[in-house]
Amino acid sequence: MTDRHDPGTMEKTLDEHVDIAPGAMHLDPEHRKVVEKSLKRKLDARCSLFVLIYIMNYLDRNNIAAARLKGLQDDLGITNTQYSACLSILYVGYILMQVPSNMLINRIQRPSLYIAVAMCLWGMISTLSGITTNFVGMVAVRFFIGFVEAAFLPGALLILSKWYTRRELTTRNAILFCGNLISNAFSSLVGAGILSNMEGTLGHRAWRWLYWIEGAVTILIAIFAAFILPDLPSNTRGFTPEERHVAVLRMTEDVGEADEDSAEQSPFAGFMMAVKDVKIYVMMLTFTAYVVGLSFNAFFPTLTGTLGFKYIPTLLMSAPPWAFACLVSLVNAWHADRTEERFWHIVGPICLGLVGFVISMSTLNVAARYLALFLQASAYAGFIVFYSWISSSFPRPPAKRAVAIAMINAFSQLGNIAGSYVWNLPANGYRRSYGIVTSMFGLTIMGCFIFRVILTRLNKKIEEGEQAWAVQDDVVEKTAELNGVSVEKGIELQRGFRYLV
Repeated sequence: MTDRHDPGTMEKTLDEHVDIAPGAMHLDPEHRKVVEKSLKRKLDARCSLFVLIYIMNYLDRNNIAAARLKGLQDDLGITNTQYSACLSILYVGYILMQVPSNMLINRIQRPSLYIAVAMCLWGMISTLSGITTNFVGMVAVRFFIGFVEAAFLPGALLILSKWYTRRELTTRNAILFCGNLISNAFSSLVGAGILSNMEGTLGHRAWRWLYWIEGAVTILIAIFAAFILPDLPSNTRGFTPEERHVAVLRMTEDVGEADEDSAEQSPFAGFMMAVKDVKIYVMMLTFTAYVVGLSFNAFFPTLTGTLGFKYIPTLLMSAPPWAFACLVSLVNAWHADRTEERFWHIVGPICLGLVGFVISMSTLNVAARYLALFLQASAYAGFIVFYSWISSSFPRPPAKRAVAIAMINAFSQLGNIAGSYVWNLPANGYRRSYGIVTSMFGLTIMGCFIFRVILTRLNKKIEEGEQAWAVQDDVVEKTAELNGVSVEKGIELQRGFRYLV
């Protein structure tokens, strides 16, 4: 079910933080469309940098898989179990920092600088991977990369949710996550180029150059990010006063409430609201099962290696499945926004992944197993819609949404830790590993169904006259002000909200 709101009139003054140009408050519908189109064009251009940042985020995180193929494990003298520990330790730091980071980014006025500094730091730490000489050194570097990288994804999702309505967010999230999918393809190509041409350069192994080069590029992009990424609708430079006003108004109309925290709420109020909401625990468990199911990502070059080719062809063949997954994700996300539906747009791609798992368990035929990799990678299309489901299911206040995004994403990283060991069962083409992730996808489908039932019941309660969430007087007043209506009408706007299922 969806909500329905007519655009409110602009007859009251906007938040004091926004400078309004003469005549901006009396936009007619046609002129508003022009302003909104200009706003989204500028916003899409600036937010596109998130894609490049996400590519570097995953390159720096997952290049260990490509480096392993060219001697990292032997040079550092680590066992298979220790290698799994190197993979999983990153997520310990990642989990610890996500909630505090998102609570902070929700309070500051320049989140673009926060993300840029974090990116610069993880790029610097990533370069240190190239000078490690033993297991302890690699574990330490991986932990701190995860600790700093925790700022990016939850922070980026929060920033996007402050600018895009729920009917636009899934498509934008898909574009963002294409950075993830492209990085899985691009990392293989970059790895193939560096590992095949840099061996012995200046007396260093090629896998060390892989870390140094990618880390340096990350730092360079971080510098540009500080000037390009958007901040908040009320204070971002590069937009006209009209555009900033429309940006704020769009988000108010989206759920019938101003997208700001109550003045009476403490910094930890959003955290307390999140932990008291039972929906968050259903999503945490469901998303964790999904992440375990997708854990083949970190081992993709290794799984492609089971086809029997040498390491350069293996890296090159690892790219096409992710390019295919990117295309499927964009189409799936666009259709999810167009239909305003979530459940089937998550379950459908999961079912494609399940078919891929079954093929991989059932045959050793090279062509069939390669086809299976395409199907498995396409399961990421539902993963992207899931992130949008989080934002739309905890829309207000922003403090609660910030914590919900971070808590669910942080808890789900336990799935990556478990997944590091799931794929330590190479016998028979990883048949046992595929059996485990198949069962995890089954749990994911079950959890999504339960969450859908919960939201459907909440929508029914709203229709019967109950409120969507607790009303804060100052937020209701701000909602009424932004829409140019009475406080009573502002409350009615809230009751027009419906969860997307």
